[in-house]
Amino acid sequence: MSLGGAQCAPTVLSAEDLHGAQDSAEPRPKIVAMNEAPAPRLHVNCDHVATVRQARHAAFPDPVEWALLAEGAGAQGITVHLRKDRRHIQDHDVLRMRRAIGTLLNLELSLDPEIIAFTLECGADEYCIVPENRQEVTTEGGLDVVSERARLSSLIPRLVETGGAVSLFVDPDEVQLEASAELGAQFVELHTGTYANAAGDEQQRELERLHRAAARGVELGLRVNAGHGLDYQNVKPVAAIEQVEELNIGHSIVARSLMVGAAAAVREMLALVRAARG
Repeated sequence: MSLGGAQCAPTVLSAEDLHGAQDSAEPRPKIVAMNEAPAPRLHVNCDHVATVRQARHAAFPDPVEWALLAEGAGAQGITVHLRKDRRHIQDHDVLRMRRAIGTLLNLELSLDPEIIAFTLECGADEYCIVPENRQEVTTEGGLDVVSERARLSSLIPRLVETGGAVSLFVDPDEVQLEASAELGAQFVELHTGTYANAAGDEQQRELERLHRAAARGVELGLRVNAGHGLDYQNVKPVAAIEQVEELNIGHSIVARSLMVGAAAAVREMLALVRAARG
C-alpha cells in the first residue's frame, strides 16, 4: 500500500489478527515505505512496554502486541533497543517484531560484538547505532563517532549489505555530523535529550542547535531523524524542523497509554506531529 503524499489511514487489526500476526512464521507485507510516508514519520519505541514486563519477569505486557496496536493507530514505524544487559527488550522480542509488524522496524544497537552478531543475523529495515553505558537509566548522549571511527567503518558496510538503512545517534554537533557523513551513514538521529530537559531560553538555544545541525546534516548528504526525551509538550518545535524525516518517541507514549490506551496515545502524538507541519 503506497502512501504517496497522503496520510495513511490507520490499519486496524482485530484481536484474532493481532495474535495471528504475532505467531506468524512469515513476515507481514510492509504497509509503509521509508520514502513514501509524509514527514516527519512517527516511529514508536516499545522498550518500556518490555520494562513493565521485565519488572516481574512475566510474559506480559507483550511489546509486540503493543506495537501492533500502535501501528493500527497510525504509527509509521516501530523502534526497539536491544541492550547488552537485556533490561527490557529481549532477543525473542526482536525476532517476533521482525515477523509481525507491517511498518518499518528500527533496531537500535550498540557496538557490543554480541549485539552486532545478533543484528546481522536478524536484520531490520533501519539500524540506529547508539552509545550504551550499563549504569545509565537511559541513553545519556550521542555516539562519539570520531572516537569510534575504526569500529564504525567496519560495521556500517556490513549493516548496509543486509538491506537496512544505517543511522548514527549523535549530538547536534558539526564535527560528529561530518564524521558520520565521511563514514557513509545514510542517516543521523539528532539527540534531542538536552533540548527536552531544558527550559526557557536554554531550551530555545538547544532548539536552534537542532535547527542548525539538521540543516548542516542535509548539506553533508545525510538524512536527518530526531529523538530522545520528546513528549506531548515539547514535540511540536522539533517536528517543525523541515529537514527532520522521522521522530523516534517511546517513553511518553507508553506512559500516556496507561491512561488512555495505546491507540489513543499514538493518535494524540500523531496529531501534534502533523500539526507542526501545518
